[in-house]
Amino acid sequence: MVIRTMEIDGNKLRTLRTQRLWLIGDLAERSGVHRNLISNYELGKAGAHPETIRKLAAALQVDPRELLQDSEG
Repeated sequence: MVIRTMEIDGNKLRTLRTQRLWLIGDLAERSGVHRNLISNYELGKAGAHPETIRKLAAALQVDPRELLQDSEG
């Protein structure tokens, strides 16, 4: 079975998080995504499973497409 991952725009993720004055641990707690993974996404070191993107987007109250690297503003 192949698990498809998607590239997150790490700068956008960091911007959305810091606009809320959240630390990585705050986003981890609200989204259920491990803090090390969030750090890797922000640094562009890892792709994310679509469900993980949905969890992050829900915590940040944004459309999941806003977190994708190829999204248009």
